[in-house]
Amino acid sequence: MHGEHALNSDVRVGLGIYYLLVVVLDLGFALYWLRRRRDAGQAALWGAVAGVFLIHSLIYFLGFGPQLPEGFTNWTTRVMGALSGQLGPILYTVVSVVAFVLFLMYRRRVTEPTVAWGGLNLFLLVAGWSITNADFREIITKPDNVPITLLIFTVGFFTWLAFRQATLNDDRMARGEPPLEKLEDEKVLVWPDLVYTELIAMVVMTVVLVVWAVALKAPLEQPATSAKAPNPSKAPWYFLGLQEMLVYFDPWMAGVVLPTMIVVGLIAIPYIDFNQKGNGYFTFNERKFAITSFLFGFLVLWVTLIVLGTFLRGPNWNFFGPFEYWDPHKVLPLNNVNLSDYFWLYLMGRAPEGMGWFIRELPGILLVLAYLFLIPPLLAKTVFRSFFIKMGFIRFFLLVNLMQFMAALPIKMVLRWALNLKYIVYIPEYFFNI
Repeated sequence: MHGEHALNSDVRVGLGIYYLLVVVLDLGFALYWLRRRRDAGQAALWGAVAGVFLIHSLIYFLGFGPQLPEGFTNWTTRVMGALSGQLGPILYTVVSVVAFVLFLMYRRRVTEPTVAWGGLNLFLLVAGWSITNADFREIITKPDNVPITLLIFTVGFFTWLAFRQATLNDDRMARGEPPLEKLEDEKVLVWPDLVYTELIAMVVMTVVLVVWAVALKAPLEQPATSAKAPNPSKAPWYFLGLQEMLVYFDPWMAGVVLPTMIVVGLIAIPYIDFNQKGNGYFTFNERKFAITSFLFGFLVLWVTLIVLGTFLRGPNWNFFGPFEYWDPHKVLPLNNVNLSDYFWLYLMGRAPEGMGWFIRELPGILLVLAYLFLIPPLLAKTVFRSFFIKMGFIRFFLLVNLMQFMAALPIKMVLRWALNLKYIVYIPEYFFNI
């Protein structure tokens, strides 16, 4: 089995150092509770957690190499094999959306330092044990995949930090107190305060990049040739979200229209948003709609797609589990069907062949037009009536259209997974597909 290779000395030493760094983090957190918060109970708790990680570190430094149990890796491989078709991406996306919703619902509890630190320790422990699996380690430690691992930590940390500040400010404003940013309204000079800070940051980042360049070799491959293409052939990490979109949309839509709408939407936000609260300080209660919409687009529809494309998309762009061997011979045929086939063949009982393109694709065209032009007035009269009254006709319809383009991605993903729907509108005569 691919995941049963024994750990070599380099991996054992690396895991020992990894767990030792976690020990330092937990000891620092325990010291914070003891010195700053005067809470001996919390200090003892996190000191004990540091002891658990210290035991892990000593075990690997002493040359022992405990790994994930063979039964567990075999079970996860069988489960992932069963989910390798459409079910894998469905489960991944559903878990991402549910986690996002739960985070917003229980943000007050999740952003408490002890809860967040406990979640971080659990994540680090699971990650450490997962690295003992050869297949997981091979994917996660590729030089061009290391930045994505850091991306997960940095995005998670700064999202937590922003919501922690927002939660504290919401509580303060509910009591009639000013936000925390108002208490630190002291102005500083550009010179020397800001310039010195930027200089120190530049020096530190230069050192980090030099160490990174020495420790991790550049993932250079053979010169490009049409005779041999890598499998999987992946775009740079920052384009993996677009490459995932190409599974569900034509290139003109996934590579041109949707990115253009994203850029236009970001430019238009200051002119669309009528809510002036939250400027200059963190808050959630005063900007629920704006923050939720932005984070859903950024975290669920962008960052999670990058992670999916990096760690879970293998040869032939198939879905693979975290402990599953990337078998290049794995083939999963899918019978994708266009909407015109569903309508004419399955509902009307006649084959669409021989029809003109307009009649053949009329159901899809009507569906797209209804989605773009009927939903906005319907929302204006129902759910978003207050938005329509405050924003006016132009700003409201621009907002809803931008949201519709953002929602088009998960809608098309669900249709592909649930119904194997390839195109809603399929006009190969003019190279136009939706």
